[in-house]
Amino acid sequence: MNKTERLLSIVLELQRNKVLKAEELAEMLEVSSRTIYRDVQVLSESGVPIIGATGLGYSLMNGYFLPPVSFTVEEAAALLIGAEFVEQRFDPVYSRSARSSRGKIEAVLTEPIRDEADRIRDNILLLHKDYEPEIGHREKAYVAAIRTAMLEGNKIRFEYHKRAAQANDKHEMLRTVAPYGLVLDEQNGWLLVAHCDLRDDIRHFRVSRIKELAITNETFQLPSSFHLHGYQPKDDRDVKVQVLFNVSIAEKVKIANNYYMEDARLNADGYYVTFRVRRSEDLLSWLLGWGADAIIIEPEAFKLRIKKEIENMMKRY
Repeated sequence: MNKTERLLSIVLELQRNKVLKAEELAEMLEVSSRTIYRDVQVLSESGVPIIGATGLGYSLMNGYFLPPVSFTVEEAAALLIGAEFVEQRFDPVYSRSARSSRGKIEAVLTEPIRDEADRIRDNILLLHKDYEPEIGHREKAYVAAIRTAMLEGNKIRFEYHKRAAQANDKHEMLRTVAPYGLVLDEQNGWLLVAHCDLRDDIRHFRVSRIKELAITNETFQLPSSFHLHGYQPKDDRDVKVQVLFNVSIAEKVKIANNYYMEDARLNADGYYVTFRVRRSEDLLSWLLGWGADAIIIEPEAFKLRIKKEIENMMKRY
């Protein structure tokens, strides 16, 4: 936060909280109390009527307000909920910025609008899947590092853990990539879209599966033809899997809304679903979770793979 932003923040915090001690302002803005003393003096000399009372703190003279920003209740609630979302899901730098933005928005709202917006927020709870703490902290740290690499145009290097390795492939692979963008996916968390040197093509990497990430000195140029918001990944899902589900769980399968589901039809004898995947293994764990209520129709090789997995499971019981 630069000095100009800090001075504005002090006025906004005083406008919102009425009276604050230098120590409280220093903690909020992550500076020293001495810096707050100097900032308050600058504000006073510039005409902002700040009153200082020994032992009580600083306040604004009654009647002094920054020019108000007009928000409807719905706009205010949307902005505050959005700031809360960024605070939860992004790395520490953006999280702090979101928290600071939320405070500024609340400070410029009229009391009736703020109260109504708070009432709406009290009825809405943002939940997201929490990783094991170590992975969650690591993911946020890596998101920050990737953002830095993208802005500075540096490639990154990391170990990547693949959930299911192909034949003659390793689960852990060292990758050097040019980071093109970050995508927050509801199901998979943070995804890195990058040009992979190993594959010489654009690939997607789950940030939660990345280890030992480091920014290299090797630079890259983002292709003028690449635009993240208009980017459409190549569809290389050329394996079709057909499954017959028991009629009694048809609605549950619909609600599950598997990413790979392509077509479905409900007949008297069952719920027929077609999936399109890169490899059958992508569906293995998910289909096993439906137990005897799911029957693989094709491909035959996948039926045998499921059977083998069930046999291996039975050996453990």
